[in-house]
Amino acid sequence: MGKFLEYCRHKDVDLTAKAYFIDALGAMALGLFASLLIGTIFQTLGDQLGIGVFVTIASYAKQATGAAIGIAIASTLRCKGLLLYSTIAVGIAGNTLGGPLGAYIAVLVAVELGKMVYKETPVDILVTPTVVIVSGVLVAIALGPGIDKIMTALGTFIENATEMRPFIMGVIVSVVIGMVLTLPISSAAICLAIGLGGLAGGAATAGCCAQMIGFAVISFKENRWAGLVAQGLGTSMLQMPNIVRHPQIWIPPTLAAAITGPLSTCVFHLENIPIGSGMGTCGLVGPIGIYTAMSDGGTMMWTGLVLVCFVIPAVLSWIFSEIMRKSGWIKTGYLKIEC
Repeated sequence: MGKFLEYCRHKDVDLTAKAYFIDALGAMALGLFASLLIGTIFQTLGDQLGIGVFVTIASYAKQATGAAIGIAIASTLRCKGLLLYSTIAVGIAGNTLGGPLGAYIAVLVAVELGKMVYKETPVDILVTPTVVIVSGVLVAIALGPGIDKIMTALGTFIENATEMRPFIMGVIVSVVIGMVLTLPISSAAICLAIGLGGLAGGAATAGCCAQMIGFAVISFKENRWAGLVAQGLGTSMLQMPNIVRHPQIWIPPTLAAAITGPLSTCVFHLENIPIGSGMGTCGLVGPIGIYTAMSDGGTMMWTGLVLVCFVIPAVLSWIFSEIMRKSGWIKTGYLKIEC
């Protein structure tokens, strides 16, 4: 066992939870952003504005989803050359048969097996692509359909539960997905993997927006306009080092999420598509997703979108944070983003 682990270290096979569940999962999300997500945005713009070329761009971007996931994960796991390029085929097979999670698993297996043989033989140009593609595609064939069914069933269960119990599920989905967004894992990848849409998708968006807008507003004293933009349109993950040091700073945006979630499900009945559910206000993808899912929602949809995604989380988070500042729970500097 010791020799095997030593060989793994020699071949840069990182057998850690961080590599697989933080780095690789985050990379999968980036691959999704660079393909499916951009394609969805262009599809919406093309359909609503009647611009045919945007629809064409969207089609090609969406078709590249599996390839983008493969390259993103492989490059994050420090693959190069033939090892990197071979994961394109694996990503396509995994995504086709098992969705984003199927691509994620197939690429992980293929990459680690490929590392074992990479540049170990005189005919590496044949050996490495063969090992990577064959192993990855076989994993996709064996596990992909089952993964797809499980993830679809899980997403359907959450959506149905939200339809049946919109208040309590609005709270749960909003708080949980919102906190996942702030953690160093990808809420977008998780929501897309389980196909979280409909009312549950709206609640997830509410929670993500509460975290991003909430932290942007309550940290304005420390981070000013740059911090407002970086967190409000970028990611609340920037606050993770501060949360580790002072966990109580997570309370205001999380309480806000617990309120905006049921407002989304019970009052405004906001819905979203899976690719937008876990994005929040990052690049305004969450609100765009709501518009895509409810383009005929009228005044009620626009009112809910503005209030739930922006106004209410900003106001509630500020009120909660000011109470905590006055009580001494949050002190000046606790929310300062480290550059």
